[in-house]
Amino acid sequence: MDRKSTSGTCHLLGSSLISWNNKKHAHVALSIAKAEYIVVGHACAQSIWLKHKLMDYGVKLEEVPLYCDNTSAINLTKNPIQHSKTKHIEIRHHFIRDHIQKGDIKIMFVKTENQLVDLFTKPLACDRFNKLRTELGILDMKNVC
Repeated sequence: MDRKSTSGTCHLLGSSLISWNNKKHAHVALSIAKAEYIVVGHACAQSIWLKHKLMDYGVKLEEVPLYCDNTSAINLTKNPIQHSKTKHIEIRHHFIRDHIQKGDIKIMFVKTENQLVDLFTKPLACDRFNKLRTELGILDMKNVC
């Protein structure tokens, strides 16, 4: 009702959900691409942290896939020349570009209907809710709706 979006991330190790977060934005987004780009940056930071923690346990990951359903946000991560579109985004959000170039992170497109994090960030129809819940392995029950 207040037009503020809720964004979130979820992190999987294999097929197991190991971390998630969601946050309601403090301001109304003027650009969906900007909002998604910032969320992708937060997901990148969490993924890099998890990658380093796993190294403590002897698990070495190469390129961590990061899924996003917004092609404009994906393009912003790959093209540092879009100054007119990105000059208003704070510098701290651009570190994802460095991690993509280093090969730590690989950003990939996922169709919106397959975006697992939507389970945590928005109201869903029963069918989609059950599908995403099953894909995350959260419950092994028959339809709860």
